[in-house]
Amino acid sequence: MNKRKKKTLIWVVVALVVVIAGIFSFGNFGKQKEQTVTVGVVSPSKQDEAVWNQVKKTAKSKYNVDIKLKTFTDYNQPNKALQSGSIDLNAFQHKAFLDAWNKANKGSLVSIGKTFITPIHLYSNNYKSVKSLPDGATIAVPNDASNESRALYVLQSAGLITLKKNTNSLATINSIAKNPKNLKIKEVAADQAARTLDSVDAAVVNTNYAVAAKLSIKKSIFTEPVNKDSEQWINLIAARKKDRDKEAYKDVVKAYQTEKVKKVINEQYKGLEKPAWDIKLK
Repeated sequence: MNKRKKKTLIWVVVALVVVIAGIFSFGNFGKQKEQTVTVGVVSPSKQDEAVWNQVKKTAKSKYNVDIKLKTFTDYNQPNKALQSGSIDLNAFQHKAFLDAWNKANKGSLVSIGKTFITPIHLYSNNYKSVKSLPDGATIAVPNDASNESRALYVLQSAGLITLKKNTNSLATINSIAKNPKNLKIKEVAADQAARTLDSVDAAVVNTNYAVAAKLSIKKSIFTEPVNKDSEQWINLIAARKKDRDKEAYKDVVKAYQTEKVKKVINEQYKGLEKPAWDIKLK
């Protein structure tokens, strides 16, 4: 081999080494550097965990994002944690709750993606239908602003009460215009509503807490309708406003909004939860 060919061969080898080293240094043949994103959730059920396990798999394999879940016990904690920066995202609330929290706390949290919608139910241990509820019955509702309003609209949809026509989006007990059965509305913490069923006639219970309490759907005497007015009840993934465009956070949303996750939601919840990122509300 002459010197010129030998020199050329050496440069080819060097070039190949540089290219290969570059491929590996930029993360597994073109994959972005692994990032960890901490997502706050509230008391996840086994069904929730199954959904998030699928989200984690997709985020890891497709986007090289490692999702860590941070569990909270009630609705009052995850937004504070997100606002303070101790978590990156949270996924536990619907739009109405987020709007109310931002207003009450001068917050700057925003939705970066829809997840699911969960029609809530009116449950009873002692009665089989709304019509069978007696005069003067006691009904428990969640006491936080957005969920109490939602519960009152459920009672209105069930024909039990009528709200004032000029009621804003957030109804309160004072918004009740007609109460023909003289129902007693008992305000309780959302995570305690299921437990009150032994001491009240009926209770409006958020589905995540109903599932956690192993409350049978057979005890539901009314289901919230899903229609064009349901937009505010769609659950979401929230971020700090300044971080809304972070690529890793967008990847978490994309990992959630997949056909695989939709399949897991449908299998796990049997219709109690409905995928909502592409739902058409009529």
